[in-house]
Amino acid sequence: MQCWMNGEYVAASDLRISPFDHGFLYGLGFFETFRTYEGKVLFFEAHMERLLAALTQYRIHMPYTAGELIAVIEHLNEQAGGHDGYFRLNVSAGEHGIGLQPTEYTKPNVILFRKELHVIPNGQEKTAQWLETPRNSPEHGVRVKSHHYGNNVLGRFEMPSLATQEGFFLTEAGYVAEGVTSNVFWVKNDILYTPSLETGILPGITREWVIQKANQIGIQVEEGLFTQSDVEQASECFITNSVQELVPISQLGDIQLLGNKGLIYARLHEAYVEEIKQ
Repeated sequence: MQCWMNGEYVAASDLRISPFDHGFLYGLGFFETFRTYEGKVLFFEAHMERLLAALTQYRIHMPYTAGELIAVIEHLNEQAGGHDGYFRLNVSAGEHGIGLQPTEYTKPNVILFRKELHVIPNGQEKTAQWLETPRNSPEHGVRVKSHHYGNNVLGRFEMPSLATQEGFFLTEAGYVAEGVTSNVFWVKNDILYTPSLETGILPGITREWVIQKANQIGIQVEEGLFTQSDVEQASECFITNSVQELVPISQLGDIQLLGNKGLIYARLHEAYVEEIKQ
């Protein structure tokens, strides 16, 4: 694995970060995950906008522009023989010792990790289950992709494998939230449903694309507060994230679903493939 940290290309084995970094001491760090398609990141501006919103909220200064980071992504792919890769862009607050003295963070640690991309074949299905771990609420309004990932880890522990399964969180109030690593959609009577951001879910980049594209092609979308029973009455279900794209769910617990044979899933997935080609 080749990486880039604070302006320098570094082998993964040579990466070093201080234990006094507030990303370690207080979980004050944020990240974005994405992949490249023929060297290009899909929706990179949206990823940067979401990351910068979190950094601004926590007064962490981002020292690199989107253009500079894109150049790094391209170079890391070149180092890997020109193949597309899986990337994590990570920004932690930086070294400040023990205590909450800083009122802003001007020297964060910025790391781009690149690993080999495991491409899931189009239409490959997963199964899903309900999690006993409730989804925690975000600390301030909209959820961010932060180092505070313990809730996701607890959910992941309930499943044998994330490669073939996904776990669905409910909120403390009993509303459907999201997956361990994904946003959730389902179909009933030709209407596409997904939990509202009001539930405290991550505003996923692919989630937003699905909602906008569905509206454009005449699929009715309902965002709201839904129960487990609402999802269990669905005919289709699929999950989304920026690396796995749109993944059909063939079974939720004991309930059989249409999986990749779902018509609305198929229409949206086809549109996503066309989006990639543009």
